[in-house]
Amino acid sequence: MTTEPASLESLGVLFQSDDFIVVDKHWDIRIDSKMWYEKHTVQAQLRHRFPQLADPSTYYGFRFCHQLDFSTSGALCVALNKAAAGRAYRCFKDRTVTKAYLALVRGLVEKETQTLEFSIGKNSSEGKTHMMCIEGTEGCENPKPCQTELTVLEYGLYDGGPVTKVLLQPLTGRTHQLRVHCSAIGHPIVGDFTYSSGADDAPYRMMLHAHFLHIPLEPEPLLVSGEDPFLPALDPKWLPQRSLRTLTTTVEALLERRLEEDRKIKEEKRERARKEEERRKGRKERRTKEEIEEQTRQCQEWLSEWAGD
Repeated sequence: MTTEPASLESLGVLFQSDDFIVVDKHWDIRIDSKMWYEKHTVQAQLRHRFPQLADPSTYYGFRFCHQLDFSTSGALCVALNKAAAGRAYRCFKDRTVTKAYLALVRGLVEKETQTLEFSIGKNSSEGKTHMMCIEGTEGCENPKPCQTELTVLEYGLYDGGPVTKVLLQPLTGRTHQLRVHCSAIGHPIVGDFTYSSGADDAPYRMMLHAHFLHIPLEPEPLLVSGEDPFLPALDPKWLPQRSLRTLTTTVEALLERRLEEDRKIKEEKRERARKEEERRKGRKERRTKEEIEEQTRQCQEWLSEWAGD
């Protein structure tokens, strides 16, 4: 990741197979656009780098499995065929995908690990219809439950002001969820012009990066982890002062928890299926027994009638 603006050539690739490409999306670039003046998009970068992989049957040439905000950088999965897109779509639909984002947020977050559970809806207030908002605020329409896990990694300074480096795991997928949740606890993301009411405009970018992506595809899961773009070597304005835990061990623990949860869910499904099969067999056996008893009764009646005759 670089502090330079995006160009057609600045497309990083984190993973590539016959079915998928995971690109390292640049900050401040749209995934795709129908506007003629939008020359630099991820779609255009892909066409430039991999023209032979573009699918003419799709509008943009590539099937993006999920979305990242214009201002967010990091891992973005692209399916290279319809079948692969369907497999990935089912994982996202079933909420079995694990994503984790790195962020620098304003201020010092005191609680080291926490679950943010603000419901988020569309902001209908004049001049803010491009924004989302938490339930209870003026103009908030159709709020839906949202959850984000927050883990503090480091405390430090950015351009002289106190900031915290955090790992964010969205458990739901509402628009602008991470940005709204961080703002709701009084720690907006550094450089988030929109959710700082236009005040935080000094940084060269919004400090939110999709660092980790795990899609439990069969037979092999897709697992991608990118670099940390928030390092003093890349941005000398960021000065770490106190580390609580490393990024690597935190992500490993997060993935292990998720895999354990998935194992439990699969075991519960298997157990439910086993019990349902037992009930089905039991019902069948009862029906068979009842049918035999009915047939026996009818035979006895016929025998009785025959004997009487």
